[in-house]
Amino acid sequence: MNQQSEVASEYQAKWAKVIDQTRCIGCHACTTACKSENLVPLGVTRTYVKHVDVGVFPQARRAHQVTRCNQCAHAPCVVACPTTAMFKRADGIVDFDKSICIGCKACMAACPYDAIFINPEDHSAEKCNFCAHRIDMGLEPACVVVCPVEAILVGDINDEASKVASLVNREAVNVRRPEKETLPKLFYKGAHQATLDPLAARRPTGGLFMWSEQATGTDTVVSGNPDFNNTSAAALLSYDVGHAIPWDWRVSLYTWTKGIAAGAYLVPLLLVVFSLMSASSPIWLWVAPVLSGIFLAITGGLLIWDLEHPARFLLIFTRPQWRSWLVKGAFIIAGYSALLALHFIASLVGSRDVQSILIPIGLTLGTLTAVYTAYLFAQAKARDMWQNPLLPPHLFVQALLLGSAALAPFAAWLEPRALTALFWTLGITSAIHLLLVWGEITLAHPTTHARLAVWEMTEGRYRAVFWVGLLLSLVGLFAPIFGLTSVSFALVGLLLYEHAYVQAGQSVPLA
Repeated sequence: MNQQSEVASEYQAKWAKVIDQTRCIGCHACTTACKSENLVPLGVTRTYVKHVDVGVFPQARRAHQVTRCNQCAHAPCVVACPTTAMFKRADGIVDFDKSICIGCKACMAACPYDAIFINPEDHSAEKCNFCAHRIDMGLEPACVVVCPVEAILVGDINDEASKVASLVNREAVNVRRPEKETLPKLFYKGAHQATLDPLAARRPTGGLFMWSEQATGTDTVVSGNPDFNNTSAAALLSYDVGHAIPWDWRVSLYTWTKGIAAGAYLVPLLLVVFSLMSASSPIWLWVAPVLSGIFLAITGGLLIWDLEHPARFLLIFTRPQWRSWLVKGAFIIAGYSALLALHFIASLVGSRDVQSILIPIGLTLGTLTAVYTAYLFAQAKARDMWQNPLLPPHLFVQALLLGSAALAPFAAWLEPRALTALFWTLGITSAIHLLLVWGEITLAHPTTHARLAVWEMTEGRYRAVFWVGLLLSLVGLFAPIFGLTSVSFALVGLLLYEHAYVQAGQSVPLA
């Protein structure tokens, strides 16, 4: 085989798409063709046309944006998917396999473009996949074929002779949210900034749009803050579709139960290490592994309950995608469960040597159980408030807070001498937690998305839950004085804060 033949055999097309918004007339033919071709149910869309009214009468016009999957070269949904249900083909198309989707919604949280949804009929993740089945047959995607003004173009971006490559390489084109470094292969020609930036246009009061459904409490809409318009132009969003928050109250509750599961073991472990608790204490021997195990089981139950396909949860272990922190977290929890079981068995047979050996392993696995969620949230590249380098230590502090509070009633019953150490641990960790929260809400944030999420948490939809949670957490500061009275306040306060934090982080519009 000569050199030219070798080059030809190694060549691989890389598909890309250009939307010419100077041609688009907003007819929605692409939306209906996509629904027909891919049997997309009512209420969800793989692609749709967003309308923004720009200007003030009589100098006003309607700008359109065809919205869909960006077919990213560095696709965060592929990295976050625990089972490779989201995958990238050799030709660059980001596709999906519904048969191995567990419905964890990690891909939805990871997508900065809000392009992925859960199909209400089969409960699997779905999005635009470039009509890959048509591409494989040598046909163009359905939206390209049906567009009456040829506003949608597809082609091989590696082929300099293709029209797509010519447009991308020679003319001014834009991509959405380039700061996310996903390298989208969906390019817009002539798109108005008020359509590309989901925060640029004002949103109608109450979430009402022309010809669209009313927004619900689970939609990502800005609740009336006038200070977050990223443009000085008069722009009003006149047509949009619903964008559901992927992770609901079960994920909020999971962060709390997991904190107790980690902290209820870490706190007595550290007290034993620093000689503040005896190694023969019933709190260390029995309460720590049993209480941690119970809340770890609740945590696992919540995670499985949140899946759209709970019967498939074992796929996380049988076909893991190791870049996903959901997979890493599942194996960390499994390892931590085994440790708790060994500790309990060692207590049962009276083997103190085994428990001494387990201390460094327990410290490692307990800490990882407490903090891995920070890395899981960080993989949600769509959510800027969660991209916080202080989140891992904050979750560790929260685990110690929750653990000391959960153990205090048992110590009052079984070992009153341990109460002083537990109350001081609760008071100190409550102070650190409140300081970290104060920094979160008062320091400048690097992006408007992060600032808006904080606004939603402190002044928007979740303000009542957030501020009540902080007020209750204040009682934890005085645990050495108030004693057991402070325990329930601290536990409920942190639960309310977790809910406000998790939900507000998902509240900012992405499309």
